[in-house]
Amino acid sequence: MLIVNPFATATTAAGRDALVNTISARVPVDVEHTTHRGHAGELGALAREQGYDIVAVHGGDGSVNEVANGILGSPTDFDPNLPRPALAIIPGGSANVFARTLGIDSDPLRATRQLIDLVDASSIHRIGLGHTDTRWFLFNAGMGMDAVVVHAMEDKRHAGKAATPGRYLWTTVSCFIRGSSSQPPFRVQYDGHEPIDGVRFAFVSNTTPWTFLGNHEIRTNPGTDLSARLGLFAATSTGVLRNVGLATRLLTQRNPKAPHLIRDDDVEWVQFDADEPIDVQMDGDYVGAFTSIHFAHRESVLGVVAP
Repeated sequence: MLIVNPFATATTAAGRDALVNTISARVPVDVEHTTHRGHAGELGALAREQGYDIVAVHGGDGSVNEVANGILGSPTDFDPNLPRPALAIIPGGSANVFARTLGIDSDPLRATRQLIDLVDASSIHRIGLGHTDTRWFLFNAGMGMDAVVVHAMEDKRHAGKAATPGRYLWTTVSCFIRGSSSQPPFRVQYDGHEPIDGVRFAFVSNTTPWTFLGNHEIRTNPGTDLSARLGLFAATSTGVLRNVGLATRLLTQRNPKAPHLIRDDDVEWVQFDADEPIDVQMDGDYVGAFTSIHFAHRESVLGVVAP
């Protein structure tokens, strides 16, 4: 099954037709177009129920996340013995973080040819994922400022503005400037450590890089990868001056450190607790505001078509 998000940032009708023709010339394919938020997840679940071998997604990270959740079902009811299709990605979004992390070409047509070669070679790998009680995430989740940025970017996209790297950067800077004094604190707990109060923003990563700025990798947890457990990156300040220094190190170094930074690249679980609801994002999608959220890791749950 090929699931296409026709509203994704980097897709065009002509490009979609070209990649469908390329795939169908080599392997049998059923094409489904998403029509509403959550539809990609519904189609992923349908593909699992109907016994498809592979589900390919042509869309952005949000669509890929939805399909993965559809394929896997609820984390609380996960049955590792249930047959499931493998996940393949043909990038179609603005960032395509997970596809690029897997080594998938950023150009959709080249990625399509790459996909066919990988299928011919049976190049399918099983990877571990992070999850909450209700949802899986592929590469990262966050509470606080990064989720505020994601929320702001979604508002701009709904207003018809393109999700460019420059707009992401400016939105990030402006959110930090506006929210440096008003962002509420929360508590972070993780395995083997005492609770940490006064955290202002935190990320939980399933792999590295955390994201891309254009072609530049941003590595919050360089020791975290798809064969390890979760990475934690938490800061007790949203002060502009303190975080400018941290941002500079993220852009120029592979081992970010700062006095207000708590970082661990290999943890089994993480818990965030707040006195008031705080924005949360998963895989670059805003998922709402929470007062409490628990993250855990499960190894070898999803097959992915990748080099």
